[in-house]
Amino acid sequence: MKGASASSTIQAAFSYCVQQVRNYDYQHYLCLLELPPNMRKPAFALRAFNVETSRAMDIASDPRIGLMRLLWWQEAIDKIFADKLIEHPTAQALAYVVSEHKISKGWMKRSVEARINDARREVTDMPETIEEVERYAEDTVSTLLYTTLQAGGIRSTAADHAASHIGKASGLLLLLRSLPYHANRNRHFPYIPKDLAANHNLLDTQGGRSEIRMDSPEALSDVVFDMASAANAHLKKARQLAGTVPTEALPVLLPAVPAQVILDSLSRVQFNVFDPRLARGILGIPPLWFQLKLKWHSWRGKY
Repeated sequence: MKGASASSTIQAAFSYCVQQVRNYDYQHYLCLLELPPNMRKPAFALRAFNVETSRAMDIASDPRIGLMRLLWWQEAIDKIFADKLIEHPTAQALAYVVSEHKISKGWMKRSVEARINDARREVTDMPETIEEVERYAEDTVSTLLYTTLQAGGIRSTAADHAASHIGKASGLLLLLRSLPYHANRNRHFPYIPKDLAANHNLLDTQGGRSEIRMDSPEALSDVVFDMASAANAHLKKARQLAGTVPTEALPVLLPAVPAQVILDSLSRVQFNVFDPRLARGILGIPPLWFQLKLKWHSWRGKY
């Protein structure tokens, strides 16, 4: 009976993970459905971990509570790898994945630590360069692809290299999509680097602090274009590696598809992140069209 109870608990934990990803990261939920059946459980657990940590600050009524959630997850990773029981469904699913697959603790720690450092920033703190934003994207998004590849038993330098570029592109574009949310919440654009803002006369340095001016939508669109161009360059580099990436790794790299959809949607609205069309459907396109694009890439073995 004890074994049956444990099995039931694990099954419930994985079901919870799937639901979390479906509710809060639908485009990647659809991507994970294209994975081989043996890879879906670990991939959903890892993606649910990302949902938990990426939403921690957004759902907290007080930033200190959000930070406490992230610190809890930092400690939870140590407990998971020490084989200690944690009463949380996502943590239980991760513990099972770690016990069954060779997952790097370092990648998972790096992800949550990047979010902790981000949470500790002052609202008015800005990254100095786009390279700083790219590092954050790699730490939070590429690491998710690295661990998914590990869970599938895929050891390939080319796949890791492609995952790095796709993660950076996806991370940059998701941060761009979040700009209206942050502007409405605290009247700041926390992920626009100072160098790009200065290049487009969007940086206000009065009062000894640097802030993004919010009175120039054209200049903001130019900055968004520059950041989107950097993301596009990463996608191109990832696709140039396609011929050297093992076949079994290709489905893991499908998040390049939603990244491309965001790029295309931004282009259609002249890189105006406040255009309401970006909020329609899935990433700005009809859901059926998104699913067809994803299926086409999956069927063709493309990303």
